[in-house]
Order: sequence, then structure tokens, then C-alpha cells
Amino acid sequence: MTAAAAVDLVKVYGRGDTAVRALDGVSVGFVRGQFTAIMGPSGSGKSTLMHCLAGLDTATSGQALLGGTNLSVQPDRVLTKVRRERIGFVFQAFNLLPQLTAEQNITLPLDLAGRQVERAFLGDLTELLGIGDRLAHRPGELSGGQQQRVALARALVSRPEIVFADEPTGNLDSRSGSEVLSFLSHSVRELGQTIVMVTHDSAVAGHTDRVVLLADGRIAGDLDQPDRDAITAALRDLGGRR
Repeated sequence: MTAAAAVDLVKVYGRGDTAVRALDGVSVGFVRGQFTAIMGPSGSGKSTLMHCLAGLDTATSGQALLGGTNLSVQPDRVLTKVRRERIGFVFQAFNLLPQLTAEQNITLPLDLAGRQVERAFLGDLTELLGIGDRLAHRPGELSGGQQQRVALARALVSRPEIVFADEPTGNLDSRSGSEVLSFLSHSVRELGQTIVMVTHDSAVAGHTDRVVLLADGRIAGDLDQPDRDAITAALRDLGGRR
């Protein structure tokens, strides 16, 4: 079953001679309960695709579907509600509020949506992430790896339909990055979570179930259960075709 999909998605920035066609008729679906990476050369449309699918940006034409909801035609108030209640986000820069404790940052999406915190699930989640003893600390008192694990807990605590992750290991050392990737994989296998991640790193993408390749705003490949070597070779081939 498809959690999210793009149907003939087009995104154009600017007008006339300065117009940039960031997405050029992209059609792709993302299966529930799967960990997918979106990869491609710089400027290929990776982040634009993710932003359209997540309701953070509006497509010029085509459809960005979340379940049965076409985000491309929704007003801002509906998109805000969808992002708050149905989608989880993990960013390279963590995006934690410095004045709030780790626990307050984690539960913020639920607080904003007026939903009760499932205390048992929150406890299981934070223990699994190894931050159960850091919940009273503010972001400035946490390491980068701990901050990203707080961000992961925040993304998952509402049990969203899908989590979008934009270079989630980009600001982390190799050990912290590996721990984050292991947890993302665990959340797919054990919690049934759906994750779509933008990354430029073949080693990172090697933890996923599937890699979707973009080039020049179009789908350029689709790898199932790829290893690092297969991903590196596919990216090298893309570079040779450009």
C-alpha cells in the first residue's frame, strides 16, 4: 500500500528566461513500512520532491499524494494540519527549540495538535534511543547525536503516516550517524514506520530498502535492496550521463 506518491509532478521556480524546472514530470510511489532513500546529483530535485510530498512546497502541476489526500490542491490551513498530525520530520540541523527541554521538544507536535501524549510509548521510544535520562536537559546541554535522537523521537512520537528525513546524519560524526541510521531501520522493521530520506551518501543509503535516483528533475533509476557498491555504481553512471 502506498503511503505517499508523486503523479506527473512538475515544479518550476521563477518565470521566463530565468525559470528553473526543478521537477519535470516525476511519478513515483513510496510503499508503507519501507525505508527509501532519494539520491542524485546536486540540483537533481531531491529536496524539492521531498518538500512537495511533505506539503512544505506547492507543485506547479501534477499531484503530491499523502494517502488519499492530494496536497497540491489544499489550502495552507489544511497543509499545516496535515504536517502537524500525519507527517514526521527530521532535518540535518535538528531544529530543536533551545528554551524547551528534550521532553518538551519531543512532545511539541502533540501539544500543538491538542493530542494526549502516550506516556508508555514515549518511554519506550526514548529508552530505545538512549535518551531516557536526558529528557530534562535543554538542547544546549546535549551532544549533536543526542539532539538528533531527540529530533527522531519528536518525529515518531505521534505515530505519523510517514517520516521525511533530509540528510539526517549530515551534521553527525560517523558513530552517531550509524546509531541514527540503525534506529531509523529499527523503526521501519519493528514499528512499521514509513521513512523517505534524502541523502548524498552511498553508505547512508545502503541502510535502506530502496533507492530512488533523480537527475535533472526526472526519475533516473530505482534500486531495490541495494548495497553500497550498487548505489555508488548507479550514481557514477548518472554522472557519466550528464
